[in-house]
Amino acid sequence: MTTSQRKMYLFLLVLTITTAAGFQGWRTLFNNFSVEIAGINGQQMGILQSVREVPGFLALLVIYLLFFISEHRLAALSVILLGLGVGLTGLLPSFAGLIFTTLLMSFGFHYYETLNQSLTLQYFEHFEAPIVMARLRALGSATNIAVGVTIFFLAKFLTYTQMFICLGGLAVLGGLWAIFQDPSDKDLPVQHKKMILKARYWLFYALTFMAGARRQIFVAFAVFLLVKRFEFSVAEISVLFVINNLVNYFVSPLIGRAINRFGERAVLSVEYFSLIFVFLTYAYTDSKWIAGVMYVLDFIFFNFAIAIRSYFQKIADPKDIAPSMAVGFTINHIVAVVVPVIGGILWMTDYRIPFLMGAGMSIISLILVQMIKTVSDKKGEGEN
Repeated sequence: MTTSQRKMYLFLLVLTITTAAGFQGWRTLFNNFSVEIAGINGQQMGILQSVREVPGFLALLVIYLLFFISEHRLAALSVILLGLGVGLTGLLPSFAGLIFTTLLMSFGFHYYETLNQSLTLQYFEHFEAPIVMARLRALGSATNIAVGVTIFFLAKFLTYTQMFICLGGLAVLGGLWAIFQDPSDKDLPVQHKKMILKARYWLFYALTFMAGARRQIFVAFAVFLLVKRFEFSVAEISVLFVINNLVNYFVSPLIGRAINRFGERAVLSVEYFSLIFVFLTYAYTDSKWIAGVMYVLDFIFFNFAIAIRSYFQKIADPKDIAPSMAVGFTINHIVAVVVPVIGGILWMTDYRIPFLMGAGMSIISLILVQMIKTVSDKKGEGEN
């Protein structure tokens, strides 16, 4: 790594770890807190999850915020905002309160993720970017393990409110540290500060759109299924998250290497083909433990989405990366804002319906991904 790459990697490393701590803590506690303390039902949970995705839909605004503030400073501020949202969650145990704190947390989370992806693709080359993204995911998983273990032991001694405040405060501290850092490299191409939509990026847009819709079935209803139907406790959810992230700590770097070795089309094909069966199992299993295993597999396959961004990096103009990541996040969340509400309503009729929708979306994604053509693919065709 060059000096500027090392500085950026350290910057992203600290923010990724503190973001993971805050968000994983929120996610571990949120479903149980919502059901046990706030009394949320399935339809309200669907609404909350849709509200959580509104900031992702508005990620396009990042482009215009960059007129006033640099990318790295906006990333730091986003993490502070996430921490405030997490910290306030336990203080507002009502449907309205959860809407407010969820929005606050989600603006921070989605804006940081947009900027994290943009900075990674700008500072690291085609071969390096998948490795760096996978490594950061692995470190995020390690942080999630630490958070899960901590919650498992502290849940007996601390209230939900106290745990939310501690986890949110950690994210705020990470953001405050980052505010005073400057890892930027002035020699990199200046990013466009306007919305970029190009016909040649259509497949990236389509895959991102489907990933957003499909992902929301998992985010909104997988853990809710475990808590509501299979009656997982906070301790059991914490154990599941620890197992989940322990597996991902070792698997994530392998995914980055697999992308470089086999290409984006092969890696994404494995993901979508496997998810068809994961969603069908969610829908029809009566086993608490099989459902838990599906959750772990689902989370592993989520990391394969790195390949969508590395594919874009290979076909994109370098100046398009920052605005395109923002546009991608907005596209990813167009359906994501609607799917949880619709899924929540359908859940009230039959809990299997949202998961059958997820299986259908995976089939469509599998068809789309066969159209991926990268530079390496085209060279191979020419040699034949």
